Amino acid sequence: MNWKTRVHCNTVSEGNLNETIHLNGWVDAVRDHGHLFFIHLRDISGIVQLVFDPTKNKTCYDVGKKLRSEWTVEVKGTVLKRDSESTNPQLETGCFEVEVTEINVLSQSETPPFSISEKDITTEHERNYEVDEELRLKYRYLDLRRPSMKNNMIQRHKIVKSIHNFLDAKQFFNIETPMLTKSTPEGARDYLVPSRVHKTKFYALPQSPQLYKQMIMMSGLERYYQIVKCFRDEDLRPNRQPEFTQVDIEASFIDESFIFELLEGLISEVFKTQGMKASGPFPRITYDEAMNSYGSDKPDIRFDMKMVDMTETFKGVGYKIFNQIVESGGRIKGINIPGQAGNLGKNLLQNEFAKKLIPKMGGKGMTWMKVEGGKLNSNIVQFFNDDYQQKMISSLDGKDGDVLIFIADTNPDLVNDVLGKFRLFIAERQGLIDTTKNGLCWITEFPLFEMKDGNLSSMHHPFTMPDKRFMDIDINDKEAFLKVKSRGYDLVLNGEEIGGGSIRIHDTKMQNKLFEVLGLSENEIEEKFGFFVNALKYGAPPHGGLAIGLDRLVSILLETNSIRDVIAFPKNRAAGCPLTQSPDSVKQSQLAELSIQTIDEEESISN
Repeated sequence: MNWKTRVHCNTVSEGNLNETIHLNGWVDAVRDHGHLFFIHLRDISGIVQLVFDPTKNKTCYDVGKKLRSEWTVEVKGTVLKRDSESTNPQLETGCFEVEVTEINVLSQSETPPFSISEKDITTEHERNYEVDEELRLKYRYLDLRRPSMKNNMIQRHKIVKSIHNFLDAKQFFNIETPMLTKSTPEGARDYLVPSRVHKTKFYALPQSPQLYKQMIMMSGLERYYQIVKCFRDEDLRPNRQPEFTQVDIEASFIDESFIFELLEGLISEVFKTQGMKASGPFPRITYDEAMNSYGSDKPDIRFDMKMVDMTETFKGVGYKIFNQIVESGGRIKGINIPGQAGNLGKNLLQNEFAKKLIPKMGGKGMTWMKVEGGKLNSNIVQFFNDDYQQKMISSLDGKDGDVLIFIADTNPDLVNDVLGKFRLFIAERQGLIDTTKNGLCWITEFPLFEMKDGNLSSMHHPFTMPDKRFMDIDINDKEAFLKVKSRGYDLVLNGEEIGGGSIRIHDTKMQNKLFEVLGLSENEIEEKFGFFVNALKYGAPPHGGLAIGLDRLVSILLETNSIRDVIAFPKNRAAGCPLTQSPDSVKQSQLAELSIQTIDEEESISN
């Protein structure tokens, strides 16, 4: 095989006409016309059509007739122009074909468990491709041959390359951190790795390089990045993986504005790889504003429909339910669904949404009204006089043809949550989201703490810098700590969080107080974070950073159904690998060497 003379399929062009070229690849599809025989040859670059003519080369024709899907072949042939009637618009090389003069079968293939080809060999249409994902994952090496999956891997490569280039130009250093680390049980469960040398002791696979990258800042390297594998033994969710890839970034002597500017430039470069535009500055929305206006800390801002607090508007209204909620200190909020009065009938609004959907979302009910002729129309409009109607229309900027939706409850957080979910649901259902936009925004000023089981817990992680009030608060004043904002920030794209980070604590006293607020004893601090706290004592610089979820970012940009479609060898929804059948049991001798004894599930339950 002379690899030096090889031409890639998708490069066949006008410049090759009447030339003899050398191609290698897989048989993608076959079409037999009796007097002529055609195949699609596929390689990493794309597809080109081969033609076998028995009147010109009977030997090649006879070999060609034996070819089957996924056989690998080496061919030589003459590039010909296809007439206008036989061109294939589904192929970039559809105006040309290669008349085979030599062929060598490099290897044969068993019949694949599913079709690899995504292109119809005729000019009529693309092949409709639907194969069970579990089967695809079992034969992932075949699945990756498909042009769409191959393109996902190539585009991921281009995105990763753009990230390396951008950060290198900004004087960031690509530094690796360990895969075998210490278990620090903050956040999700760790994946544990037993040590053979250190009997009964365990390493942990990193959930993130958080502490290492902060210590790199303390080492004076100032600007670090890494595209790194992370591991979290989390409960299963549809679009998560137990191992995932993140773009990890940290810098010294900076503040939030540096991170915002850096990431806006980085995201712009990443978008360029896909022929898309994203220019900063991205909108900056505080956590409180996001929750109050969108009901989510990862709002989709590609459409408006902001939630409006109507509690004051409804004071003294004749509608008993609203009156009770206002008097009890509850909350009433509304959204305007523009121009949908004709598309949302009474039965849908009342019986499907108010009675069925909203309770599934956690609410007790929903009130709806349509704007018609400058007034409101609904089954309860009689409880609202003209003055209240005009206030409602004005507050929600209502126009004829709009639908006004209200959620009311004594629990303000529930109102935000339910109306936020419904806002997104109805926008998707009615096609109100402008999919040509890229809804990028920063969410800032997150609470530093949240309450879990009666105790304060870090909303992100215990190394996030708090606002200035923190050090002055009495250690026992939980209510005051719950009001403290952090210098944390998330980057959101189209309603999905794609990254998050913070300015970090670099002062030992502040870090120790935060640990104390979380209820950690000195022994616990030393056991879990002693090495890190010790490093803080030696002149730690102000620093901060963030991590971008690479799999999720690539999936959004390529508009795939799942992050599994942008990962070469992902786990399935049950966190298993159908290809290798892992996780799997191991020999007792291996366990004995590691001083590990397995417990039978029934025995575990009985104990």
